[in-house]
Amino acid sequence: SKRVHTPVSQFHGCSYTMPSPYGSVLIMSPWNYPVMLTLEPLAGAIAAGNCCVVKPSAYSPNTSAVIERILGQIFPDEYVAVVTGGREENEALLNSKFDYIFFTGSPSVGKTVMKKAAENLTPVTLELGGKSPCIVDASANMEIAARRIVFGKFLNAGQTCVAPDYILAEKSIKDELIEKIIAQIKLQFGQKPIDNRDYVSIINEKHFDRVLGLIDAEKTVFGGEADRSSLKISPTVMDGVDENDPVMLQEIFGPVLPVMTVDNADDAAAFVNARPHPLALYLFTGSRETEEKVMGSIEFGGGCVNDTIIHLATPYMGFGGVGQSGMGSYHGKKSFDTFSHEKSIVKKYAWFDMPVRYQPYTSGKNRLLRKFLR
Repeated sequence: SKRVHTPVSQFHGCSYTMPSPYGSVLIMSPWNYPVMLTLEPLAGAIAAGNCCVVKPSAYSPNTSAVIERILGQIFPDEYVAVVTGGREENEALLNSKFDYIFFTGSPSVGKTVMKKAAENLTPVTLELGGKSPCIVDASANMEIAARRIVFGKFLNAGQTCVAPDYILAEKSIKDELIEKIIAQIKLQFGQKPIDNRDYVSIINEKHFDRVLGLIDAEKTVFGGEADRSSLKISPTVMDGVDENDPVMLQEIFGPVLPVMTVDNADDAAAFVNARPHPLALYLFTGSRETEEKVMGSIEFGGGCVNDTIIHLATPYMGFGGVGQSGMGSYHGKKSFDTFSHEKSIVKKYAWFDMPVRYQPYTSGKNRLLRKFLR
């Protein structure tokens, strides 16, 4: 418990808050980082004292089987139970009564989870995604920007919820930035990334075909190669993209980087604000004024200035989305808070009781009450 201030109107007493577990928690995790995005929320839920049902993704069945085996060796089923399977199992779990649901995945499935939770008034945390922009202005260090954008975008072949989805580059530096991004792709992944054993495949053929369908060959300035046998798509850069292109109409979740041109950071902010709130936002700039303006004028879950991805790698800040990109947050102490209900308690003592609080409220009592509560 934690002692908190007690107002004078509660004399003589003390106030404190006490965290308590919700009870039974359902954790539904995705396929793109199946171990981390299962165990990290699970650690917070267990630390808070909950019992958990874990439902890993059907798209990563081998990893799900390992998770089931490991957790089965550590916890009795009544504390942590793992349910594997696909849509039928998901539906059965969502039709069951839980005290809290923690979901990581797409906004479309998140809506279904929230709808099912609402039937039982079950609170939820939704860790979703969206089109996370990367704004680069003329004052940025182009070499550093290109290196860090390539790292963040093509990590896990772009299958990262906080990957930079697209670039909004200031007109005067757009061509230079693209040149440096292409150079960085070659440095980090080699001349032929598809042959690089450390370069990741797309999760399955369905997503492989979906990502390929977003690539416009006429606007591709680098990459575009694909190997169906290995489900690899090479890091791809597209230029001259506009807002109506297919690649700008959905979250890419793959190794395709569209570049759009803006006149300045204000135009970039207006473009982002005209769309659903992104999970992450990245800004590369050397201007403190631009930093304050952009970070203060756009609503987003979290992000970085002059870097990508790394804001989620600290236990000292919460990680989560806002609006279309989710609700609630976790990581570090925030995970414990997410899976706890905070009870607010006032403790009064029996050796003193103020008669002024009780009926009848005479005029003298009313004057005293007003003075006491002022």
